[in-house]
Amino acid sequence: MCVLTNSGKQVSMLQSASPLSMEVLNADNTKKQEKNVGRDGISNTQRVWTSLVAGAIAGALAKTTIAPLDRTKINFQISQQPYTAKAAIKFIVKTLKTEGLLSLWRGNSATMVRIVPYSAVQFTAHEQWKRILGINGTERNQPGLNFLAGSLAGITSQGTTYPLDLMRARMAVTQRAEYKTLRQIFVRIYVEEGIRAYYRGFVATILGVIPYAGCSFFTYDLLRNFLTVYTAGYSISGFPTSLICGAIAGMVAQTSSYPLDIVRRRMQTSAIKGQHYHTISSTIMKIYREEGLMAFYKGLSMNWVKGPIAVGISFATHDTIRDTLRKIIIYQNCSSRKCG
Repeated sequence: MCVLTNSGKQVSMLQSASPLSMEVLNADNTKKQEKNVGRDGISNTQRVWTSLVAGAIAGALAKTTIAPLDRTKINFQISQQPYTAKAAIKFIVKTLKTEGLLSLWRGNSATMVRIVPYSAVQFTAHEQWKRILGINGTERNQPGLNFLAGSLAGITSQGTTYPLDLMRARMAVTQRAEYKTLRQIFVRIYVEEGIRAYYRGFVATILGVIPYAGCSFFTYDLLRNFLTVYTAGYSISGFPTSLICGAIAGMVAQTSSYPLDIVRRRMQTSAIKGQHYHTISSTIMKIYREEGLMAFYKGLSMNWVKGPIAVGISFATHDTIRDTLRKIIIYQNCSSRKCG
C-alpha cells in the first residue's frame, strides 16, 4: 500500500509538473540550438559547407584565369634556360603556333581536379583552425596564431591533394602525345616509378606551403581588418577591397616561398626530364652549382603578375560567395521564425 501510495504521488507530481518540465526542456533545446548556431545565426555545419562551395568555385575561377601564365612559369622552373619576359612571350607564341590556343590551358583539367578540392579544403580548414585556436574575430590581437592557422590550413589542403599537383606539373611540361589523360599519367607513374613517386617533392611542398599559406592568410586578414577599422563610415565595396587585399597577400606569399617552389617542381618532373632530383638538399645543391643563386627565383617576376591576380580573385570570390550564401541562410532561418 505504501508503494502504491508513493507511486501515485510521483505520478501526480509528474503530471502537475509536466508543463514546467516542457518549458525547461524547450529552454534547454533552445540553448543547445543557440550554441550550435552561434551569434551570427549560422551553425558550424553551415559554415563548413558554405566555405567548401565558395572555396571550390573561387579556386577554379582563379586558376583558369592564370593557367597560360602558370604553364609558362613551370616550363622555366624545371629548365636551365634563363627566365626573361621576352623568353616567356617567345614560349607562349611558339606554343600557340605549334600546339594551338587551347594548349596554353594544357594540364588545366588536372589543375581543376586538384584545385577544386584543394581550395575548398584550404578555405574551410582556415576558418575551422581559427575557431579551434580561438582567434576568430581577434586576428589583430594574436598575429602568431593567425599565421599558424593559415599554415595549418595549407598543410591540410596540400596533404589531401598532392598527387594531383604532381600529375598537373607532369602534364604542363610534356607534349599531349606523351600524357593524354589524367588516368594515363596516373597509371604510367605507378608502373614506371612506383607508388612513392606520387609524393615526390612532398616534403619540399610542405616546407613551402607553411610560409606561403601562413603569409597569404595572415596578410589578407591583416589588411582586411586594417581597412575595416580605418575606413569605417566610408562606402567601400567588398569585392574590390578583397581583390586588392588578396593581390597584396599573394605577392607577399609568393615571394616568401618561391625558392622551395622551384625545388619541388624540379623533384616532381625529374623523371620525365632525365634529371635526378631525389632529395631536397641534393636538389638545392645541384641547382646552386649548375645555375647559381638566382635560379631559385627564376620566373618570380611572372609570379608577381599571376600570383596576385590568382590570389586576389580567389579571396574576393570566396568571400563574396560565402557571405552571400550565409545571408540567404540567415534570411531563411529568420523567415521560418518570423523575425521582426
